[in-house]
Amino acid sequence: QVHLVESGGGLVQAGGSLRLSCAASGFRFSGNFMNWYRQAPGKQREVVAVITDDGGKAYVDPVKGRFTVSIDDAKNTVYLQMDSLNPEDTGVYYCWVRLPLAGKWTNYWGRGTQVTVSS
Repeated sequence: QVHLVESGGGLVQAGGSLRLSCAASGFRFSGNFMNWYRQAPGKQREVVAVITDDGGKAYVDPVKGRFTVSIDDAKNTVYLQMDSLNPEDTGVYYCWVRLPLAGKWTNYWGRGTQVTVSS
């Protein structure tokens, strides 16, 4: 059974840092494609960062140079290190995977973790 659990969100001042975690069960992150998403208040959910099935990493322009994705294979956990945070980074952050289970590709989401950046 696939589960994704985000943690590590909180309240931080502008310029500060947070590290989010996404712990997985039921599959291995390694070798799979995953995304970090966020949803700011009043806005649509958007992709923030991507890990490809071969371990490649990509980031959207607003977070390039500030956010870093990494994987701890032993813990089957993906991290999103967020530095130099600004109020525009405020939102609920989610991890997402698409897996070929039950005979078809299926999307899986965590419940999200709140990040609030104050001025």
